[in-house]
Amino acid sequence: MRVVLKLGTSVLTGGTDRLHRPRLVELMRGMAAVRAAGHEVVLVTSGAVLAGWETLGFPPRDRTLAEKQLLAAVGQGRLMHLYALMAELYGVNVAQVLLTADDFRDRTRYLNARTTLEGCLTRGVLPIINENDAVATGQLKLGDNDTLSAFVANLVEADLLVILTDAPGLYTADPRLDPHATLIPVVERVTPDIWALAGGAGSHRGTGGMRTKIQAAEIATRAGTPLVLAPGDLEGALERIVAGEALGTRFLAHGTRLEARKRWILAEIAAGRVLLDEGAAQAVEGRGGSLLPAGIRAVEGDFERGQTVRLLAPDGHEIGRGLTRYRSGDLARIAGRHSREIEGVLGFTYGPEAVHRDDLVRL
Repeated sequence: MRVVLKLGTSVLTGGTDRLHRPRLVELMRGMAAVRAAGHEVVLVTSGAVLAGWETLGFPPRDRTLAEKQLLAAVGQGRLMHLYALMAELYGVNVAQVLLTADDFRDRTRYLNARTTLEGCLTRGVLPIINENDAVATGQLKLGDNDTLSAFVANLVEADLLVILTDAPGLYTADPRLDPHATLIPVVERVTPDIWALAGGAGSHRGTGGMRTKIQAAEIATRAGTPLVLAPGDLEGALERIVAGEALGTRFLAHGTRLEARKRWILAEIAAGRVLLDEGAAQAVEGRGGSLLPAGIRAVEGDFERGQTVRLLAPDGHEIGRGLTRYRSGDLARIAGRHSREIEGVLGFTYGPEAVHRDDLVRL
């Protein structure tokens, strides 16, 4: 199972105004245990601004963007240093990945980020992701790490998104104001009624609240990834959730990740056309196989890696659409060649397939 875990500032501080080291150790122990059980973990973390504030001795806050960027720049290194120290206790290597909204909007940057994260997971490295608050402003910002975690879950095609927070889950009303409020164990779909339960913002230490968590649930579940919202102060929370224990509130996924991905591919405007030979057309259309460079007869159009292209049979009719792993010029150079020749021709390789079957929709 591939799990994206999001930790909010309130969880990392244990309700105080500084990073709570014993809590960090416990959280890292849980991640190490889940990894040792054979699962993959990607961590999305908050806490850089607070770490910067702590490092500078808690100066008076003016809450401006410039101040937030300064504190994030100071605190991000401190936060990663602490994570690295805690991870070392359990023999875990970590990698820092800072993202902005443009890394999800620009297809090339999106693919590069995915390649980096996949490389980390392949080598057993724990990726630790945060928004690049030191440089992200205005339209470059996603705004909060709940939303970021949902985008990351889609980016790495996670099986589960877990958000640990200072709330036990989603309630029928604000339990701080209504003593009769009850926990909602399962949410089948994010509806207007669910949105009405969102309430206001979170604590003064964080930027979220229940609204951003419901937004994250809507993004993740539409892309086929279920989300669990659970209390971060519960011992062994991550391990218990991954093991299937019903903690907090579970938001159910709509369909499968593959179905969501293929709907997105069909909605994209095709940037070019790729003409297949008879064997490749049969493999794609008849067996749902990947398209290999050896089966390509011609490449038409000017497109970048990761854009949608039309796949045409020898007689010219469209048999599918898919995301190309190579830009048009590179694809033309390796057309008709065996996959093992790709690196020799281009000097690099993004894999043996021109279009992988998971990135392909048959028509």
